[in-house]
Amino acid sequence: MIDNEDFDDQDCSLDAWRNLPVFKKAENVLKLVEHIVDGIPKEESGARTPYEYAMFDHHSNNMMENALLIPVKIAGAEGAELYDHKMENATIIRKAAREIITDSRGLQIAGFKDVEYLELLRSEIEEFRPYFAEWIKTFNSSNYLIDRWGLFNPPGVNYNDQDTTDDLI
Repeated sequence: MIDNEDFDDQDCSLDAWRNLPVFKKAENVLKLVEHIVDGIPKEESGARTPYEYAMFDHHSNNMMENALLIPVKIAGAEGAELYDHKMENATIIRKAAREIITDSRGLQIAGFKDVEYLELLRSEIEEFRPYFAEWIKTFNSSNYLIDRWGLFNPPGVNYNDQDTTDDLI
């Protein structure tokens, strides 16, 4: 039988990302999106036509997916050692945060009545942004594999640079 106490020390180091300010802010964004999406019945969304209901569903589903994605990708980036993997996760996080803003506007267009919640969400994303930017600065750019697509290389590294690890990719 496995004793959970044997894993207590490991769990703390494996879950250290949970204590990062950027992760805690991401959780705030997620909670707010959950309240917006789950807390307001569709009948009260303000949608009047089947098209508006479809827009409401589309935008609210996208917001929820993106809000769930952000903390997952933070954990993934923290679990990665290579700069290019961390940056790939960071790019997905940035895209998800920006899409939440876009979808909040879509909800508004679809007739969502409680726009003050959307404004609160936009403010929360804006508060998340500097935490994210500071977190990115902690990535070790000297630990990388060359990204042959050219997107996630550290400054000064080109997609066609010679790399001794090319045989591994």
